Amino acid sequence: MNYGLLTDSCGTPVSVSVFSGNSADPTTLMPQVRRVTEQFNIDSVVLVGDRGMISQQQIDKLNGINGIEWITALRSGQIAKLVEDGTINMSLFDQRNLFEFSHPDFPLERLVVCRNPFMAEHRSCTRISLIRATVKELEKVKGMVATGRLNAKEKIGLRVGKVVNKYKVAKHFDLDIANGHFSYHLLEEKVAQEAALDGLYVIRTSLSKEQMSGEDAIRSYKRLSNVERAFRSFKGIDLKVRPIHHHLEDRVRAHIFLCMLAYYVEWHMKEVWRELLFSDEEQELKKTRDPVAPAVRSAKALNKVHRKRLDDDTRVHSFHTLLTDLSTIVRNTCHRKGGGPGEPSFTMTTISSVKQKQALELIDTIVV
Repeated sequence: MNYGLLTDSCGTPVSVSVFSGNSADPTTLMPQVRRVTEQFNIDSVVLVGDRGMISQQQIDKLNGINGIEWITALRSGQIAKLVEDGTINMSLFDQRNLFEFSHPDFPLERLVVCRNPFMAEHRSCTRISLIRATVKELEKVKGMVATGRLNAKEKIGLRVGKVVNKYKVAKHFDLDIANGHFSYHLLEEKVAQEAALDGLYVIRTSLSKEQMSGEDAIRSYKRLSNVERAFRSFKGIDLKVRPIHHHLEDRVRAHIFLCMLAYYVEWHMKEVWRELLFSDEEQELKKTRDPVAPAVRSAKALNKVHRKRLDDDTRVHSFHTLLTDLSTIVRNTCHRKGGGPGEPSFTMTTISSVKQKQALELIDTIVV
């Protein structure tokens, strides 16, 4: 069983759909498009999806539907081709970290190429460390073959396969395996070609400049993290959508729908509780900050993280610790000690602390 979640640009869940377990991600897109346009009766919508979801085949279908625009990204192979033919020149990033262009391979589209130097450095360091770790392990295998501990071609290949699959850099090595022989060679030219793409990504969209700027297109694509955050809540300690103990289709769908409703409530609670949590309260800054540079939390949010205290010097909560604190509020039904069974009872509710009252008052302000 697969399920797909639709959210708005802020990450608020809108709908959830359930598909059979053998459904590929791209095949689930068009049913969602029909749901948005027909069931929700929305005339104009911009779909934002990753490369796996909005593939070229899906783009060809979307381009034929009025009122539907889209934002996605190019695959690494497509970016490499643009670098090779000179369309993307690294010198363009000397003064800025993004620029727009068009290309005949992508007609009627706008392309926005970005380069994040921090991401480039991170990927470079990761690649180097993985290659070094692989070389270290391959040298061990080479020594085992030289001493005769490994001799059969099949056994050598099995041992080498464990190494290259462990670190996921097999494409950078040329392996020579035979009975009683093993050698390897690092494909430095291929490594250099991949390194040239470090920190590069290209956003593609059907939107015109009048409809959306290149900067906002990047911001919109990055807001896919809101959907990923929702899936983490579904799968993680918040909602625990699995295991599903139902077998009938309608009950499985109902289970997923209830999980979405639960996340809807959770999302709104987290939003109104931002001032009590470690969350960043200055959300408007996201609309104007550099879309390519790494996200930076506000000074107030960083202060909460470092001090673990709010401005009034009370404790900063996570969502779960705040819920735990609120769970101490109880209502007890009491009877007079020694009273008979027919004697009236009375209730006593725990007196809420200042922060508990504040949290409950904030929830009362939710408008949906």
